[in-house]
Amino acid sequence: MKRLTTIALLAFASITLNAQTAKYSNDFLNIGVGARWLAMGNTGVALSSNIESAYWNPSGLAGMDKSFEVGAMHASYFAGMASYNHIGLAHKLDSSSAIAFTAIRFGVDDIPNTTDLIDSDGNFSYDRLKMFSVADYAFLLSYARKLPIEGLSIGANAKVIYRNVGKFASAWGFGIDLAAKYKLNNWILGANFRDITTTLNIWSFNSDELEITIGDSTFNQAPDNNLEITTPQLSVGIARTFSITNDIALSAEFGGNFHFDGQRNTPLTTSFASIEPRLGIEASYLNLVFIRAGVNNLQRVNDFGNKTSLIIQPNIGLGLSFRGVSIDYALTNVGNVGFSRYSNIFSLRWEFKSFKRTS
Repeated sequence: MKRLTTIALLAFASITLNAQTAKYSNDFLNIGVGARWLAMGNTGVALSSNIESAYWNPSGLAGMDKSFEVGAMHASYFAGMASYNHIGLAHKLDSSSAIAFTAIRFGVDDIPNTTDLIDSDGNFSYDRLKMFSVADYAFLLSYARKLPIEGLSIGANAKVIYRNVGKFASAWGFGIDLAAKYKLNNWILGANFRDITTTLNIWSFNSDELEITIGDSTFNQAPDNNLEITTPQLSVGIARTFSITNDIALSAEFGGNFHFDGQRNTPLTTSFASIEPRLGIEASYLNLVFIRAGVNNLQRVNDFGNKTSLIIQPNIGLGLSFRGVSIDYALTNVGNVGFSRYSNIFSLRWEFKSFKRTS
């Protein structure tokens, strides 16, 4: 009880910091993993029960069917300028618990470094042009366990964040997610409280590389503030699977994200939280072929006539699963749905009983 009280107090204290923090810190962790769930509108808080649950709801790892799962995903964004990759390994320890390790990278590579094009005397030379990368990394260690209460499981993530801007700056951060899932008859309820104790990124800047001096003037000076704070975010979902025929099934999940960092342009906004609804559906045939669709990223925008309208991001996808191997595809995008290019996302998942060779 003392531990729960401490976590609750830390979560409450972190929410009160909203007015002092910037939005969208570590926002690369809001993209999602798994083409299945991206096609279904970034749902998965309730339905997921595989290696990808480590991201969406770590308590779902307790529902794994096999002892081991390996998953990977690749996506290109902004006409191929940015790449987003995910890889994970999960292991079911026993009938009631599981662990997982997940690595995520979002980066832009081969960026021209123009800081050395002009020397201190004002001389210009392309021979000094070099390339660098800007990348964000997240490493998640997850644990899930079924409780003695029928249908209830809990889970948690301990995550380490590393952000790098070439040789100019880098940051380290640490955060914790707490999650739960409850199955009641044919309904599944899920919740994931991300960054519950607030995630802090501490930056260090290489002033010698960052700053440019031309004559008596200095440019690209390092910021005075080196602290970046990610406030808590609550993801919830409710799902159910319907049997249409003996061969055809339909799964649906409705949920939303609760943001506590001030008012956003989401459809539902209060002084306490901004709520972004999400909806995803999946039709399956013989648990072999899957067709998926979903909507998310609902935003209220103002046009030139100051008229408010609602924009929605649609997503579609396909999936194949055979003998423990699943291949998923999603056609979706990221960011401002009015201007971003659609992206092709592929993910692969393999579930198996053991690493031992069978004779």
